Amino acid sequence: MTASEPVVAILIPCYNESVTIAKVVDDFKAAIPEADIYVYDNNSTDGTGQIARDHGAIVRKEHRQGKGFVVQSMFRQIEADVYVMVDGDDTYPADSVRDLIAPILSGEADMTIGDRLTNGTYGAENKRRFHGFGNNLVRGLINHLYHAHITDIMTGYRAFSKVFVKTYPVLSKGFEIETDLSIHALDKDFIVKEVPIVYRDRPEGSFSKLNTVSDGIKVLKTIMGLFKDYKPLSFFSWVTLIFLVLGLIAGIPVIAEYAATGLVPRMPTVMLAAALVIIAMLTFACGLILDTVVKASRKRYELSVMRVYDQIAREQTFAAVAEKLGVEAGAADGTSPDD
Repeated sequence: MTASEPVVAILIPCYNESVTIAKVVDDFKAAIPEADIYVYDNNSTDGTGQIARDHGAIVRKEHRQGKGFVVQSMFRQIEADVYVMVDGDDTYPADSVRDLIAPILSGEADMTIGDRLTNGTYGAENKRRFHGFGNNLVRGLINHLYHAHITDIMTGYRAFSKVFVKTYPVLSKGFEIETDLSIHALDKDFIVKEVPIVYRDRPEGSFSKLNTVSDGIKVLKTIMGLFKDYKPLSFFSWVTLIFLVLGLIAGIPVIAEYAATGLVPRMPTVMLAAALVIIAMLTFACGLILDTVVKASRKRYELSVMRVYDQIAREQTFAAVAEKLGVEAGAADGTSPDD
């Protein structure tokens, strides 16, 4: 591979996927043979890692249980120009991988999403109850909170630029990582592009590790937590409004009675109303303070992104110079650098 050819890494997080992992590795080797295929085995007990190794994948172990931990290790350890993350359950088509990485290579996107929903294949293939409802709920919440129009928020098939990967703080531990990736991209104004793909359900004998209720609750908690962290003024404004309305509900009858009689007979209600209004004021003050903190954090984040861009530029310049010197050295002694 020459310096001008981009390095593509296929990242496959796995936990007990012995039924499907061989086909997934073989399919991606056929679809994009120049890519490096990494399988991260997350404490599988069914020989997933050995099967992947036998089929030519680079296998690494992640001992901390949870998909978020796997993604954290993959993003920390792997160096590439383009990263493709895909589940090892054979539900995503390998022949769509070049469509996913094309916008990354051309600079048209920082993250591409394998959209399962546009062509209706997810609804037709997925047999798990309430997953469609959960996807719609999460999508609606995130699109509303961030004024976005992403169709498939929770897909496990994505491609990323190096800048995105090397500046993304992986804090989620489990399957809510997909939601975290989407919100991070929207909040940091990365360019996101969706690529429609054909989805197929798991083959017979392969079982999902997702729990609709418990994992759904984790995803909703993640959305609210990230909304608080990324948009504190908006979040605490809503909390302020709730306490203010409650304070007015408690206080208006007392004020009306005072206006009519000049008396305040219900002191506990007065104290409750005053406390609710004070809490509302304090909550709004917290939102203002945290909003200032977040803006400062954004500035630091942008500086870190600029440093990664500068590092990539230096690496590309060094590789180009090294390749040129290799060609010149080969020309001087009558050989080529590949001899």
